[in-house]
Amino acid sequence: MPHGWEADLLLGGVVLAGASVQRMAGIGFALVSAPALALLLGPAEGVVLSNCAAGAISAIGLVTSWRQVRPAAMLPLVAAAACSVPLGAWVAARLPEPTLLAVMGALVSLAVLLVMRGARVAALRGRGGALAAGAASGFMNSAAGVGGPAISLYAVNAGWTVREFVPNAQFYGLLVNLLSIAAKGTPRLAAPAWLAVAAALAGGAVIGHWLADRVPEHRARRVVLLLALAGGVTTLAKGLSAL
Repeated sequence: MPHGWEADLLLGGVVLAGASVQRMAGIGFALVSAPALALLLGPAEGVVLSNCAAGAISAIGLVTSWRQVRPAAMLPLVAAAACSVPLGAWVAARLPEPTLLAVMGALVSLAVLLVMRGARVAALRGRGGALAAGAASGFMNSAAGVGGPAISLYAVNAGWTVREFVPNAQFYGLLVNLLSIAAKGTPRLAAPAWLAVAAALAGGAVIGHWLADRVPEHRARRVVLLLALAGGVTTLAKGLSAL
């Protein structure tokens, strides 16, 4: 594992990739970056940093899109997530590190495969679907840093367009990550590492905004999901090998 400035540079690169994806697509920071952050920092610190960074890039995206947010539609999702976030934090705090890595890798891989299939599930429609998706998302976000796929699946089943989805996903991402941070605290990083993260978030916001107008949605989506699947499988393998 790299140390010193090399580790900070690698950390910044991981955050830059995730922030660019999140700014472009509304979700994706955790799918792309959480597995790598867990391998770099350990699953507990990696997930909390993923929560912090995903919340920050969601807030940046909301600066220009908050008028498109539909608070009434998001209320059931956020309320359900608020109930399940503490459970996710409790589970994550009690699992041994190899087990947490394996669980995290499995959750990421499963979530990506479901999103790739565009799974249509009757239970994810209507108010009940919003509550189910929010509860699943809150638990996964707090335990493994990957709350976005459940919201993405809900949006697919609710018939949301991309234009509707992105600002609402950013609004949800900001709130659920703040809830996760409140439940678990902030990561313990040195000042140079925090500077690398801040610079990467700023750079990712610019790059993601630029890419959003230039990369076809289907192509960007495919790249994001393949990167996420590779990260999930790698993290799963790392956890299983250490058990």
